[in-house]
Amino acid sequence: MKKEEKPKKTKWTAIVLSFLVLIVILVLPPFAGLPIAGQRALAVLAFAVMLWVTEAVTYPVSAAFIIVLLTFLIGLSPTMKGGSDLIGTKTALEWSLSGFSSGAVALVAGALFLSAAMQETGLDKRIALLVLSKVGSSVKGILFGVIVVGILLAMFIPSPTARVGAMIPIILGMVSAFGLQKESKLSALLLLATAHTATIWSIGIKTATPQNMVGLNFIEKAFPYHVSWVKWFLAAAPWSAIMTIVLYFVLMVFMRPDEKGIKSGKEVVKKQLKELGSMTGSQIRLLIIAFAALVLWATEDILHSFDSTTIVLLVVAIMLAPGIGVLKWSKVEKLIPWGTVILFAAGISLGTVLLKTNGATWLAKVFFDKFGLANLSIVLLVIILTAFTILIHLGFASATSLASTLIPVVIAFVKGMENPGTIHGMGIVLITQFAIGFGFILPVNAPQNMLAYGTGTFESKDFIKTGIVLTLIGYALFVLFSFTYWKWIELL
Repeated sequence: MKKEEKPKKTKWTAIVLSFLVLIVILVLPPFAGLPIAGQRALAVLAFAVMLWVTEAVTYPVSAAFIIVLLTFLIGLSPTMKGGSDLIGTKTALEWSLSGFSSGAVALVAGALFLSAAMQETGLDKRIALLVLSKVGSSVKGILFGVIVVGILLAMFIPSPTARVGAMIPIILGMVSAFGLQKESKLSALLLLATAHTATIWSIGIKTATPQNMVGLNFIEKAFPYHVSWVKWFLAAAPWSAIMTIVLYFVLMVFMRPDEKGIKSGKEVVKKQLKELGSMTGSQIRLLIIAFAALVLWATEDILHSFDSTTIVLLVVAIMLAPGIGVLKWSKVEKLIPWGTVILFAAGISLGTVLLKTNGATWLAKVFFDKFGLANLSIVLLVIILTAFTILIHLGFASATSLASTLIPVVIAFVKGMENPGTIHGMGIVLITQFAIGFGFILPVNAPQNMLAYGTGTFESKDFIKTGIVLTLIGYALFVLFSFTYWKWIELL
């Protein structure tokens, strides 16, 4: 009974502390150079960060708190010009709900439809088994196959959690069919590979995770520069490709199983694939639709001018169309993680309000100027910002919430620099967004990590051990890319 009460007590303590932080910032004397609305926006930001870091409430509930607090606190604040006139709750509500009308939210929601279709038709499982049936029975071959599957799924499924969720039953089924225990080293090796691959390619592919859309929403509003799918891929995928090779060797060094190979392993996978039978009509149609979407994303600004959101909305319409579609609304509404969409929209709203009230600008000036970052070279600035981002991510369980918190502040800082340059200013923020994807060290740093950890196939020390090595090497590559590749492609 006592064990059941402890989490409840901790939860309520965190909620009370969150409100105390909110109240303390609200009652503090006005901050020099900051409008009252900006101070109140920062109070809501601190409140939100406390909820997100402690996970005191679910993310959709935190989103509701954020929207209500922003509406009332900002609505009852004086306008940016000062005086007795108030912003008004009508205007504040428009700001608080602005994230829900963002094209970025539509892109995420639409992409989640594609993920649900993969799950509903079983196409994700078929792709995974088909790849694994070709890689042989050696441990090295199976590990290679699992990583390749992770990369392929990242092209089509915009949720690292969904990708890992699709792979877990396949991996555990394989291990069981091989006659090994769930707690075997092979299970740990493959589940760690699945989680880390999902994280690595969430950085390399624009549409692989919702947090990328959060950052891009702010970036493309702040800078006159459109980041297409292929531009993102050219900037980030080389890092992900190198990190994939690093991941393979890190896992083989730290998590090498006792077995060198699995007897009849290839046959086991082929048997599972055979049990699925021939491809169904819905799977064939979905494969064509998904491949067409990928081609359209990759050729944006090259062969056509359709943006990523327009493309994915077209895909959703086709998937739901009678006769040629692959989904029915009655089924898909139960498969979409609507809480993710709500958090995503609320996070964009919070960032928008921080920018509109000058809260982000003031915070950036106070924090970054205090450490003299504005006087650093662009490359050194990127090195410090990415290190800071990776460290602060240790306290966040959601990269989406971290992007909502940090990117508006970094944008405000960059915009305040003397002649940062359109490309260089955007590049600094974009690379910071890449760094937000780092979630290698703790299982709680990302939902996909927790999903893999929840299988009980490995201990947290295994995750931390491999994660620290991946983080150090990944950051070293960021430094190297800042001096070389990102300069060569004129991102910096």
